[in-house]
Amino acid sequence: MNDPGLIRASDAEREAVVERLREASVEGRLTLAELTERTGAAYTAQTRAELVVITSDLPAARTAMPLPAREERGGKARKWFVAVMGDSKRKGKWRIDHEIGAVAVMGDVTLDLRQAEVRGNEIDIVATAVMGDVKIIVPDGVDVELEGIAIMGDKKLKVQEAPAGMNVPLIRIKAYAVLGDVKVVGDSHAGPVALQWSAWREKLQEVRRELLEDGSPRHGLPPHHGPPHHGSPPQGLPQDRPRHWG
Repeated sequence: MNDPGLIRASDAEREAVVERLREASVEGRLTLAELTERTGAAYTAQTRAELVVITSDLPAARTAMPLPAREERGGKARKWFVAVMGDSKRKGKWRIDHEIGAVAVMGDVTLDLRQAEVRGNEIDIVATAVMGDVKIIVPDGVDVELEGIAIMGDKKLKVQEAPAGMNVPLIRIKAYAVLGDVKVVGDSHAGPVALQWSAWREKLQEVRRELLEDGSPRHGLPPHHGPPHHGSPPQGLPQDRPRHWG
């Protein structure tokens, strides 16, 4: 009789795990970087044993828990980070449960979203740079939509995005740059955030090693989609394709 853990995972089972991860993020259990890493691991899992490990430190999903809907106009106010001839930085642990605005006038604004707790699957940011710079740091593996206008300035996107078809977090950014820059960069283009030890990550590596040693019918290990170590690009993601709009 086959080991239940060695049974191939279905697309529906992968999507169920991704949905549970999104719920855990809404509950404040996962940061954006952790959500992105585990989502990538779920989509590359080939067996049920791997999927079990990815959510092993999370409580069972509650029935019919709705994810927060996007705020309509007139809803919760946008949170602003403003620098006028100075600096404004937000990094480390913080909560994102509303839209964000960033304004740099002859100054610099830096927003590091990697260790933020998010309350939905989308983050909406309006960034304005007038003779200044706005820098937004995200985990590699998210989807980013960057649009807006640059007048004698630049809008730059340097993020290793997830392969098509993955239901990963989405960062929407409207950028307005006048004699300034709005930059969106991933882990491989920013100072790396040290990964905390996680039992699930260690167990997943152990399970995958055992699957190879047992000679189970696999076409190689799935690639790792977590944040890179020491600034190296994550394996299995497409090569970085910097895109520049002016």
